[in-house]
Amino acid sequence: MKIVVTGALGHIGSRLVRHLPDHFPGAEIVLVDDMSTQRYPALFDLPASGRYRFIEGDVTRLDLAPLLAGAAAVVQLAAITDATRSFDRKDEVEQNNFHATRQIAEACLKAGVPLIHPSSTSVYGTQNEVVDEECGPDELAPQSPYAECKLKEEALLAEMGKSGLRFITCRFGTIFGTSPGMRFHTAVNKFCWQAVMGLPLTVWTTAYDQKRPYLDLGDCVRAVAHIIGTGLFDGRIHNVLTANCTVRQIVDAIRVHVPDLEVGFVDARIMNQLSYEVANQRFRSSGFEFQGSVAAGIEDTIRLLRGANRS
Repeated sequence: MKIVVTGALGHIGSRLVRHLPDHFPGAEIVLVDDMSTQRYPALFDLPASGRYRFIEGDVTRLDLAPLLAGAAAVVQLAAITDATRSFDRKDEVEQNNFHATRQIAEACLKAGVPLIHPSSTSVYGTQNEVVDEECGPDELAPQSPYAECKLKEEALLAEMGKSGLRFITCRFGTIFGTSPGMRFHTAVNKFCWQAVMGLPLTVWTTAYDQKRPYLDLGDCVRAVAHIIGTGLFDGRIHNVLTANCTVRQIVDAIRVHVPDLEVGFVDARIMNQLSYEVANQRFRSSGFEFQGSVAAGIEDTIRLLRGANRS
C-alpha cells in the first residue's frame, strides 16, 4: 500500500505520518512538503516501522503523476491554515489552498486515486443551536478568507465527483493536541502556550460563552486511517469533531493546571456573534468512535510546555 500526504510536515501531517504505519503495516508513506514553514524537525525520528519517502516541492508545480501512481489514497494537507491572518493574505490563501487542492484533485481523478479533503467547521454560521452536513446555504457563513476558500474547494470537488473523482470532504473542528510540527495559532493550543508562559489568555470579546467544535489530533489521525481502511470515499461532507465546547470550558480546563492564569478580552476580525453545536453523527455512523477529550489534550500540551517556564 502507498499513501501520499501533502503538507506532511504541518501540525496534522507530522503526527499522521508517524501513526499511519501502525494502521497500515508495511505501507509506503510519501511525504510532500514545500518547506515554506521550515519545520525540519518534523522529519526527525520517524518511526522505523514506516517506509518513508520525502519529496520537497510545491504541489502546484510538481509533476504529481509519478507520486500518485499506485497510491491507495492522497491526504491533501498542503494549505495555509491561519484563519485570522488570512484576512491579510487573501490572494496567497487562494493561490496556495484552492489551487493546490484543484491540482491534486485533477491528478487524483486522472490516476484513479481517492482523495481525503480536509475542510473546516468554520464554514458554518447558523442561527440554529445544532447544525449538520445537510444545512442550507443560509447556515453557511464563513468568517474568514480561509473558510471562504474551503467552501470553494468543497464545490470544486463536488463538481469533479460527477466526472468520477472518488473523495471525501471532512469538515474538521478546530484542531488541538501535540505534534512535532504543531503551531499555536488556534484556540486551545494558543491558550495553553499563553498560560504556561504566564501571559493573559487573549479571548475574543464576544466568544467566551459561544460554543464551537474542536477536534483532538489523535481523533483526527485515527479518522484519516478509518477513511482509508474502510474506503469511505463517498463524495459527501462529514463533520469530524471530538466535542463542542465554550471558551469558558476550555479556560476552566486550563485553570486546573495553571490556577493563577489571567484572561484578557480583545477584539478580532473574526467576530461571529452566534453560538452553535456541530453534529458528527454522519461520521460516527460509519463505525468511527471519537476517543479524545479537550481536558486530556490540554493536560498533554501543558505537560510538554512546562519545562520552558518553571518560574
